[in-house]
Amino acid sequence: MKCHRTLSVATRLAIAVLLAACLTVLACSVNVKKDSSGEDKNVDIETPIGGIHVDKSADVHDTGLPVYPGARIKQDGSSNDDDNANVNVSFFGYGVKVIAVKYQSDDPPAKIIPFYKDRLKKYGKILECHTSDSDPKGESKGNSEELTCDSESGQTVELKVGVKDNQHIVAITPEGKGSTFTLVYVRLNSGKTI
Repeated sequence: MKCHRTLSVATRLAIAVLLAACLTVLACSVNVKKDSSGEDKNVDIETPIGGIHVDKSADVHDTGLPVYPGARIKQDGSSNDDDNANVNVSFFGYGVKVIAVKYQSDDPPAKIIPFYKDRLKKYGKILECHTSDSDPKGESKGNSEELTCDSESGQTVELKVGVKDNQHIVAITPEGKGSTFTLVYVRLNSGKTI
């Protein structure tokens, strides 16, 4: 009899979980906006437990950094500009916001690095890392809020300022006689949406 009651409770619990999952899916809304060429530009997904918002036309002003003089948006040869994005994710009261915009310049990294060091110092102590990967990463030491370098060799220079939960990153890579660089702002929030 006890075994039968346990099975019945487990069955009821499984049905409740499945029902909740079904209701969550039914209460989900997805909104996709396309640009003039028919490419996805904005995607908004809302559920009762959170949402995801992606905007491919990221505004550089939202990074908190200016554009290096004469720089232009990096075009990778396709109309799908995946390197530029404003992404907001929030679930159960926790959130992450990432804004990234990629540029190219005819100037070498030696000119761009001092420009951004001067602009980043208002956010705190600047950490300079040298990596072989041109995609910037916000690394930290374990549970520490302090940012660290994930490597110390490579041609990409990453300038990082802030702490794990609130950081500005500039990744500068030589490209021919010029450079490509990415401006990134990362903000983590625990306990409230962004």
